[in-house]
Amino acid sequence: EHSGPYAIVPLSASRRSGAIEISHGRVFHREERDLRLASMSTPAVSPSGFSLSPPDPEERKRLEADLSREEAEVLLHHGTEAPFCGGLLDQKDSGVYCCRLCALPLFQHKTKFESGTGWPSFWAPIDEAHVTAVRDTSYGMVRIETLCARCGSHPGHVFPDGPPPTRLRYCINSVSLQFVKSGDALPDPLHRGDRLPD
Repeated sequence: EHSGPYAIVPLSASRRSGAIEISHGRVFHREERDLRLASMSTPAVSPSGFSLSPPDPEERKRLEADLSREEAEVLLHHGTEAPFCGGLLDQKDSGVYCCRLCALPLFQHKTKFESGTGWPSFWAPIDEAHVTAVRDTSYGMVRIETLCARCGSHPGHVFPDGPPPTRLRYCINSVSLQFVKSGDALPDPLHRGDRLPD
């Protein structure tokens, strides 16, 4: 079961109670840390200047046709790649990590850290408006699934056990991302003129 989308909001230290709060005051305990999901509406343009309007049906069909079977399983069907196997796990170059489906920049190298979990991990998105969340109750547990705010694809989950300053760990499948080195042009499959601010 999935519900959302929500914005991902770490609770302030004064409100921490060893729980995750997910909309409407429902609280779920998780690993002595806190995370709250706040109801949200997706803006047409993110604070960093990227269009967040979803692909139209024809664009979506074209983008999905370009995915490998493994990419489609993760991005479209909420799958998970095996740990310690992803191609971006050991990526340490300077650059940005974009959504593999629509190319929206989701994370940047400076927020990537070694979590020891076997998946690329980040403590913050490149722009908070670029990553939304849904409450995921699959497999008999409550987790917070992350979604690309533009196309709705599934990159992974977020957990409240990361490093400062956010204390969040965005646990992301390598196949859901495409890495773009600093200085290289961003992919722009939707022809929206996507580029990082100077």
